[in-house]
Amino acid sequence: MTPTPTSEKPADGAVAVGSPAPAFDLPASFGRRVSSASLHGRPWVLYFYPKADTSGCTKEACEFQGSLAALGAASVPVVGISRDPMNAIEAFARKFGLEFPLATDEAGETLDAYGVWVEKSMYGRKYMGIERTTLLVDAQGRVTRIWNKVKVPGHAAEVIKAAGSLA
Repeated sequence: MTPTPTSEKPADGAVAVGSPAPAFDLPASFGRRVSSASLHGRPWVLYFYPKADTSGCTKEACEFQGSLAALGAASVPVVGISRDPMNAIEAFARKFGLEFPLATDEAGETLDAYGVWVEKSMYGRKYMGIERTTLLVDAQGRVTRIWNKVKVPGHAAEVIKAAGSLA
Protein backbone atom coordinates (compact mmCIF):
# COMPACT_ATOMS: atom_id res chain seq x y z
CA MET A 1 0.00 0.00 0.00
CA THR A 2 1.36 3.43 -0.89
CA PRO A 3 1.78 5.84 2.02
CA THR A 4 -0.69 8.70 2.19
CA PRO A 5 0.69 11.99 0.90
CA THR A 6 1.47 14.37 3.68
CA SER A 7 1.68 18.07 4.34
CA GLU A 8 4.34 17.49 6.95
CA LYS A 9 8.02 17.71 6.24
CA PRO A 10 9.40 14.30 5.20
CA ALA A 11 12.55 14.85 7.29
CA ASP A 12 14.28 17.65 9.17
CA GLY A 13 15.18 20.44 6.79
CA ALA A 14 13.10 18.99 3.97
CA VAL A 15 10.51 20.73 1.89
CA ALA A 16 6.83 20.71 2.84
CA VAL A 17 3.63 20.83 0.84
CA GLY A 18 3.07 24.42 -0.27
CA SER A 19 6.75 25.35 -0.19
CA PRO A 20 8.81 26.12 -3.28
CA ALA A 21 10.66 23.12 -4.69
CA PRO A 22 14.40 23.68 -4.14
CA ALA A 23 16.28 24.60 -7.30
CA PHE A 24 18.51 22.00 -8.93
CA ASP A 25 20.47 21.54 -12.16
CA LEU A 26 21.91 18.05 -12.63
CA PRO A 27 23.42 15.87 -15.33
CA ALA A 28 20.96 13.22 -16.50
CA SER A 29 20.97 10.05 -18.55
CA PHE A 30 22.15 10.05 -22.16
CA GLY A 31 23.84 13.46 -22.17
CA ARG A 32 20.85 15.39 -20.90
CA ARG A 33 20.63 17.95 -18.10
CA VAL A 34 17.57 18.42 -15.97
CA SER A 35 16.79 21.46 -13.88
CA SER A 36 13.91 22.86 -11.90
CA ALA A 37 14.10 25.98 -14.10
CA SER A 38 13.58 23.94 -17.28
CA LEU A 39 10.50 22.30 -15.73
CA HIS A 40 8.93 25.55 -14.57
CA GLY A 41 5.59 26.41 -16.18
CA ARG A 42 4.13 22.90 -16.02
CA PRO A 43 3.56 20.34 -13.27
CA TRP A 44 6.26 17.69 -12.81
CA VAL A 45 7.06 14.59 -10.80
CA LEU A 46 10.36 14.25 -8.98
CA TYR A 47 11.23 10.97 -7.37
CA PHE A 48 14.28 9.96 -5.36
CA TYR A 49 15.43 6.35 -5.44
CA PRO A 50 18.21 4.64 -3.45
CA LYS A 51 20.14 2.64 -6.05
CA ALA A 52 19.87 1.85 -9.74
CA ASP A 53 19.21 -1.74 -10.81
CA THR A 54 18.05 -2.99 -7.41
CA SER A 55 14.71 -4.77 -7.21
CA GLY A 56 12.63 -1.98 -5.63
CA CYS A 57 14.19 0.77 -7.73
CA THR A 58 13.75 -1.26 -10.91
CA LYS A 59 10.06 -1.88 -10.16
CA GLU A 60 9.52 1.80 -9.38
CA ALA A 61 11.30 3.03 -12.52
CA CYS A 62 9.47 0.52 -14.72
CA GLU A 63 6.11 1.57 -13.24
CA PHE A 64 6.90 5.21 -14.03
CA GLN A 65 8.08 4.23 -17.52
CA GLY A 66 4.83 2.37 -18.08
CA SER A 67 2.93 5.45 -16.92
CA LEU A 68 4.64 7.91 -19.26
CA ALA A 69 1.82 7.80 -21.81
CA ALA A 70 -0.73 8.79 -19.16
CA LEU A 71 1.56 11.43 -17.69
CA GLY A 72 2.51 12.67 -21.15
CA ALA A 73 -1.14 13.22 -21.97
CA ALA A 74 -1.22 15.50 -18.95
CA SER A 75 2.13 17.12 -19.95
CA VAL A 76 3.72 16.03 -16.67
CA PRO A 77 7.41 15.09 -16.95
CA VAL A 78 8.99 12.56 -14.59
CA VAL A 79 12.53 12.92 -13.25
CA GLY A 80 14.32 10.35 -11.09
CA ILE A 81 17.32 11.27 -8.92
CA SER A 82 19.84 9.06 -7.14
CA ARG A 83 23.40 9.35 -5.97
CA ASP A 84 24.60 6.71 -8.43
CA PRO A 85 27.38 7.58 -10.88
CA MET A 86 26.24 8.33 -14.43
CA ASN A 87 27.61 5.08 -15.88
CA ALA A 88 25.41 3.05 -13.48
CA ILE A 89 22.38 5.23 -14.24
CA GLU A 90 22.81 4.89 -18.00
CA ALA A 91 23.32 1.12 -17.79
CA PHE A 92 20.13 0.92 -15.71
CA ALA A 93 18.18 3.11 -18.15
CA ARG A 94 19.41 1.10 -21.15
CA LYS A 95 18.69 -2.26 -19.53
CA PHE A 96 15.06 -1.36 -18.76
CA GLY A 97 14.31 1.05 -21.63
CA LEU A 98 13.80 4.04 -19.33
CA GLU A 99 13.10 7.09 -21.48
CA PHE A 100 12.60 9.74 -18.80
CA PRO A 101 15.65 11.53 -17.34
CA LEU A 102 17.48 9.85 -14.49
CA ALA A 103 19.77 12.39 -12.86
CA THR A 104 22.83 11.91 -10.73
CA ASP A 105 23.48 13.89 -7.56
CA GLU A 106 26.79 12.38 -6.55
CA ALA A 107 27.60 15.42 -4.37
CA GLY A 108 24.27 15.03 -2.55
CA GLU A 109 23.34 18.72 -2.60
CA THR A 110 19.89 18.20 -4.11
CA LEU A 111 19.27 15.20 -1.86
CA ASP A 112 20.07 17.39 1.16
CA ALA A 113 17.91 20.26 -0.12
CA TYR A 114 14.92 17.94 -0.40
CA GLY A 115 15.66 16.23 2.92
CA VAL A 116 15.83 12.73 1.47
CA TRP A 117 19.43 11.92 2.49
CA VAL A 118 18.70 10.38 5.89
CA GLU A 119 20.07 8.02 8.48
CA LYS A 120 18.81 4.50 7.85
CA SER A 121 19.18 1.26 9.73
CA MET A 122 19.46 -2.32 8.53
CA TYR A 123 20.15 -5.27 10.79
CA GLY A 124 21.16 -2.87 13.56
CA ARG A 125 23.71 -1.09 11.36
CA LYS A 126 23.16 2.64 10.84
CA TYR A 127 24.16 4.31 7.59
CA MET A 128 23.21 7.28 5.41
CA GLY A 129 21.04 6.71 2.35
CA ILE A 130 18.20 7.98 0.22
CA GLU A 131 14.68 7.67 1.57
CA ARG A 132 12.44 6.64 -1.34
CA THR A 133 10.34 9.79 -1.81
CA THR A 134 8.18 11.27 -4.57
CA LEU A 135 7.08 14.87 -4.95
CA LEU A 136 4.49 16.40 -7.24
CA VAL A 137 5.31 20.00 -8.13
CA ASP A 138 2.88 22.44 -9.73
CA ALA A 139 3.53 24.75 -12.69
CA GLN A 140 4.57 27.56 -10.34
CA GLY A 141 7.25 25.37 -8.73
CA ARG A 142 5.42 24.69 -5.45
CA VAL A 143 5.29 21.22 -3.90
CA THR A 144 1.68 20.01 -3.94
CA ARG A 145 2.08 16.40 -2.78
CA ILE A 146 4.77 14.39 -1.01
CA TRP A 147 4.90 10.62 -0.70
CA ASN A 148 7.40 9.50 1.96
CA LYS A 149 8.89 6.04 2.44
CA VAL A 150 7.26 4.94 -0.79
CA LYS A 151 6.12 1.36 -1.20
CA VAL A 152 6.42 0.69 -4.92
CA PRO A 153 3.39 -1.41 -5.96
CA GLY A 154 0.68 0.94 -7.24
CA HIS A 155 2.65 4.08 -6.44
CA ALA A 156 3.01 5.34 -10.02
CA ALA A 157 -0.76 4.99 -10.57
CA GLU A 158 -1.43 7.09 -7.47
CA VAL A 159 1.03 9.75 -8.67
CA ILE A 160 -0.63 9.81 -12.11
CA LYS A 161 -4.02 10.35 -10.55
CA ALA A 162 -2.71 13.26 -8.46
CA ALA A 163 -0.82 14.73 -11.43
CA GLY A 164 -3.95 14.63 -13.55
CA SER A 165 -5.62 17.03 -11.16
CA LEU A 166 -2.87 19.61 -11.81
CA ALA A 167 -2.68 19.40 -15.59
